[in-house]
Amino acid sequence: MWKSTLEMAMKLRTNSKGLKGTIRVPGDKSISHRSIIFGSLAKGETKVYDILRGEDVLSTIQVFRDLGVSIQDDGDVIRIQGVGFQGLQAPTAPLDMGNSGTSIRLISGVLAGQDFAVAMVGDDSLSKRPMDRVAIPLRQMGVEIAGQGERDCPPLHEKGTHQLQPIHYRLPVASAQVKSALIFAALQAEGESTIIEKEKTRDHTEDMIRQFGGEIQVDGKTIRIQGGQEFQGQEVIVPGDISSAAFWLVAGLILPESVIKIENVGINQTRTGILEVIQEMGGDLTMEDRDEKAVSASLTVKTSSLKGIRIDGELIPRLIDELPIIALLATQANGQTVIADAEELRVKETDRIQVVADSLNAMGANVVPTEDGMIITGPTPLHGADLETFGDHRIGMMATIAALLVRDGNVVLDRAEAINTSYPSFFEDLETLLHG
Repeated sequence: MWKSTLEMAMKLRTNSKGLKGTIRVPGDKSISHRSIIFGSLAKGETKVYDILRGEDVLSTIQVFRDLGVSIQDDGDVIRIQGVGFQGLQAPTAPLDMGNSGTSIRLISGVLAGQDFAVAMVGDDSLSKRPMDRVAIPLRQMGVEIAGQGERDCPPLHEKGTHQLQPIHYRLPVASAQVKSALIFAALQAEGESTIIEKEKTRDHTEDMIRQFGGEIQVDGKTIRIQGGQEFQGQEVIVPGDISSAAFWLVAGLILPESVIKIENVGINQTRTGILEVIQEMGGDLTMEDRDEKAVSASLTVKTSSLKGIRIDGELIPRLIDELPIIALLATQANGQTVIADAEELRVKETDRIQVVADSLNAMGANVVPTEDGMIITGPTPLHGADLETFGDHRIGMMATIAALLVRDGNVVLDRAEAINTSYPSFFEDLETLLHG
């Protein structure tokens, strides 16, 4: 039996013969966040189905409640009584973003057009994450915003303005969070703003603008947004999160005698980089039951013989959150896998380049961290080790899948409760597949 995920340390299961069965992963985290934001900023009622009820999304829900929005959850559907951009109210206390970088960055953009002052705080991990990449362009638009130190780490203090200026801005990093923050600000500015991406990143914000009745022009990496738009409440059905599915995709490929089917996985083309990596590495992956409206499909993987590849360039933004588990995949592939152009990993919930390398190397892998990625040589057997999530949910799930490969020793994971950030039912789904 698993120890409770509420305990600080967990002894993970090892020496698994394989995983079999069919599961559904929780709703897409990126779409879940944005459904709450757009529903709050729209006029009228928005209903959201199959939302992820992880800690990050719950932080976004609470923040908008604190900003005066009525959000009700009956367990089946989230009902949001939208107030429009002009209906948000000044909070009576600091807005608590928890561990959620998505929340603080996107909401910074939302608050850029409000004329009240707010303080935004987070947990220890979030308080180490740089917010300057959002703060710098928002200042150019006329927002008063400042954090701690040169990189504007939280707590973040912001006072927006009704006279928000449009911006022409070339993003120095490939970041959907920064792009989305500027889009939310631009929607409240006086005139047209232009945002130019370094590389194409996930486009859920752009899609949802159209779904809620707004307009946005996208031409390659150039995005144009006209200020002064209004949105109308909608029904949103959230597909399964491909970032959560990624852990089972990898498990099914590297554990012997495994066959795993994951239903209703979101396959937005800006998010499917991991599927291309699996196919290029020689993985047995099939897609069926495509739903064009929900942009989802069922994915099935089977145990496979894999080869090392190079992962870099425009592919990186399309799988940035999956790179920790892809690193584990690479430890079981034949030859060398090189991950490059992924310096963004160093400013996630943890320095994911260093933490992934340290964790896998502690288990016997051959991972060399570089400035912008990793060089991984495989295949390598893995052994027991004491590991730490450092409060990072993706590190915790990667370690759990890695432990299933261990034949020698025990794996103990400290702060395993971090997994609840994005996947509260992770261990229940693992038990299902173990007994499939």
